[in-house]
Amino acid sequence: MPITMANTGEAFKIKKVGGKEETRKFLENLGFVAGSMVTVISEVSGNIIVNVKDSRVAIGKDMANKIMV
Repeated sequence: MPITMANTGEAFKIKKVGGKEETRKFLENLGFVAGSMVTVISEVSGNIIVNVKDSRVAIGKDMANKIMV
């Protein structure tokens, strides 16, 4: 399921990151790689704040839908 469907406060393992090559590279640079753990901190009108690799990152709904957990 995409990370946008994850419940707030739950930790998930990233299964895969989809999208175009440039989108995948951008998300990889932020720490969204297959196998790493990610926790949804909060969600505001579709945009989410997540905790990944000891960093808080805010991403838009379009990008978040490409991250499968």
